[in-house]
Amino acid sequence: MAVAGALFLAAVVLAAAGAPALSPYRYDRQDLLVTYGAPTRSHLIGTDGLGRDVLSRLMYGARVSMSVGLTATLLVLAVGVPVGLAAGYFGGTFDLLLMRFVDIVYAIPYLLLVVLLQTFFTAVLPTIRHGPLVWLHALNHGTNGIAAIVMALSLVGWLDVARVVRGQALALRHREFVQAARSLGAVDRHIMGAHLLPNVAAPIIVMATLLIPNFIIAEAGLSFIGLGVQPPMPSWGTMIAEGIDSIESYPRLVIAPALVLAATLLSLNFVGDGLRDALDPVMER
Repeated sequence: MAVAGALFLAAVVLAAAGAPALSPYRYDRQDLLVTYGAPTRSHLIGTDGLGRDVLSRLMYGARVSMSVGLTATLLVLAVGVPVGLAAGYFGGTFDLLLMRFVDIVYAIPYLLLVVLLQTFFTAVLPTIRHGPLVWLHALNHGTNGIAAIVMALSLVGWLDVARVVRGQALALRHREFVQAARSLGAVDRHIMGAHLLPNVAAPIIVMATLLIPNFIIAEAGLSFIGLGVQPPMPSWGTMIAEGIDSIESYPRLVIAPALVLAATLLSLNFVGDGLRDALDPVMER
């Protein structure tokens, strides 16, 4: 199942990366003569209410969903891993403050916090015209709102990574190989980078494969309620939301993006399970 999931994900990434060249039409091309068109040789999955090719929009929607999932995961790992390592290795006041901050944030429902942050960024970023943060406005505008979604998800998601890495560092900091490195004069930065980090790499990799589907689901949910990417740029969430109004007459407009979204999430989970089994040293062979 892990291999099958990896092959499907490779196909999705290829379709997303090559959407401008591989898709039969542009995502915003309309043909009002074939609105709600049935699948034909010209439109393999049919057209939507504005005459746009559903297959092309699925391929461009994959670019949005995969870019959000991958970018948010990379940012979360870039922040959560060093913070978690430092908290677990040094302990003390920094560890105490970090854990209390995590407890406070966890008291707020995850989706509510993401919605609040996304609403804030959506309202504030367009007003930035001058100053050191003007590049955020340009980036968010150039990506049709993707940058705001990534920021909202990353500001919440790094806490989970930091907590997991902290727990691993706490269990490893008193191990013999760490004590040996310290006795040989190794500095703290070298111990964390050369000794602790490789030993926590396996759970980090597995967690990354589980974070990507979580972020894709969150992006789809934000797009479904109108807080995601801005039209006419498609995402799987916006396609599902647009098809809800005509689901009784044209269910394929909802089924097609929902099936692709579900298959992608299942594939990511299968790959994560496979990596966990392969990288866990205590797993029975």
